[in-house]
Amino acid sequence: MPNDTASPFTPGVPVPVEFFFGRSNEIQRLRGKADKAATGALQVAFMVGERGIGKSSLATFVRVLAERQPGLLGVHTFLGGVGSLEEMVRRVFDRLLKESVEKAWFDRVKAFLGNRVREVGLFGITVEFEAAGQDLARLVHDFAPALRQLAKQLEGQKKGILLILDDINGLASSPEFANWLKSLVDEIATSQTPMPLFLLLVGLEERRQALIRSQASLARVFDLIEIHPWSDVEAREFFHNAFRTANMSLDADAAELMVRYSGGLPVLAHEIGDAVYKVASGEKVTRNHALTGIVEASEIVGRKYLEPQVFLAIKSPKYRSILKHVGTDHFPFEFRRAELLQRLHGDEKGALDNFLHRMTELGVIVREPAKGPGSYRFSNDLHYLYICFSVGAYEREK
Repeated sequence: MPNDTASPFTPGVPVPVEFFFGRSNEIQRLRGKADKAATGALQVAFMVGERGIGKSSLATFVRVLAERQPGLLGVHTFLGGVGSLEEMVRRVFDRLLKESVEKAWFDRVKAFLGNRVREVGLFGITVEFEAAGQDLARLVHDFAPALRQLAKQLEGQKKGILLILDDINGLASSPEFANWLKSLVDEIATSQTPMPLFLLLVGLEERRQALIRSQASLARVFDLIEIHPWSDVEAREFFHNAFRTANMSLDADAAELMVRYSGGLPVLAHEIGDAVYKVASGEKVTRNHALTGIVEASEIVGRKYLEPQVFLAIKSPKYRSILKHVGTDHFPFEFRRAELLQRLHGDEKGALDNFLHRMTELGVIVREPAKGPGSYRFSNDLHYLYICFSVGAYEREK
């Protein structure tokens, strides 16, 4: 009978603080920066990692820790779809306002924002930041003084500010954002008055590189925090710990399958774990539970995390026939056309060039001319792992 109790896994959302796992070295570095910021020393860092690696979950976890000790005010702003500095600033102050509701310092934040606070909803329980276009433009220009004023307003309540700018995809390619960011850091760093601020950007490595292309000086501004996939040991520990919280044990064979198909990406680990948990019954998770859950999770992951065109292409029987040769130990993250061709049979060989063209067009793979003719690599871990994951699940289902 399927398990319908609360799952210990949290697919699709940042991990709740109480369920956060691992990353001790990165946490130690980030906490050290929070401590320095509390003394008035400006800290600027960029957290990079593949899609699904758990960047936002780690940023959320560090925010909670920094709020407890050394006592910073954390403002975690998601900027997905934002393409202008004005909208970025609006979201930052709106998040500041919303995260301060029912906190001891709410009145100070409300006073700081002044007549830009609008009460909405029943009894005014919900609030939002509201500013006109010219006002937002001024706030963009005066962002550093505004942060300084906010920090002063919070004295006695908070020791500084942790500002997290997450999912900066739409802004990263903008020279305007790159130059604004450099000016902000320079203005604060050269001020005679210390600013207790920790500015943490979160995104893909290519977004960081895009910023540096627009403003080369940013290369030395950012302290780089790189997030890598879990090792097999860490992934195994994660699955055992998660099921243990639900009073369930995990067979070794089941754990190994889940570790293999998650590939060290927390986003896949949570989806697989959740699917396996839902099909498991009793107090033990078996290999059969893991196999069934992996098949079910492959469909969920494809629809949730892959671009629709990529998902449809990968589901094509013609392409799956080729992909089953790619998603193996023989063809890891990088491969060559000639080597792949040797493993194909019949119609697969005739479809190979069309397959390579389409996968390149969709951004699933990219050419690697420096490594020789016909060399390719997957564009990111999530694409590669999903293919290994889904093709394996597809073959088992047959």
